[in-house]
Amino acid sequence: MASIQRPASSGSSEGGDPVMYERKRKRMESNRESARRSRMKKQKQLEDLTDEVSRLEGENARLAPSIKVNEEAYVEMEAANDILRAHTMELADRLKFLNSIIEIADEVGGESFEIPQIPDPLFMPWQIPHPMMATPPDMFFHGNEGLFA
Repeated sequence: MASIQRPASSGSSEGGDPVMYERKRKRMESNRESARRSRMKKQKQLEDLTDEVSRLEGENARLAPSIKVNEEAYVEMEAANDILRAHTMELADRLKFLNSIIEIADEVGGESFEIPQIPDPLFMPWQIPHPMMATPPDMFFHGNEGLFA
């Protein structure tokens, strides 16, 4: 088989085609310029990212104390809320106990007592009566025995 011979390319212009040499030189120049632009672009990206890291670290340092204060306030509020829940449950138990005493007294004594139904805000918070709506308009006026009579 016959081998195909290609001209050897050397870096010099000796014996080469001047047009080919000029094309090669322009391509090398273009490649160098492209590489320079690429390096500049990467350098700019690195500077931008470094600036953003600095900005975010500053913002983080500014927000960290505020977050810590808010976390501490939250823990305090949770503790206070737990105490209030326990107190509410204790008062609900006392109310049930007092109502049972009234029921027993009603059964034993034969007298009729009206036991008010007090809504439990922990179980049905949407049914908590509004203070103005819970009192009838004439609650202060009971015939001639009213407060303003």
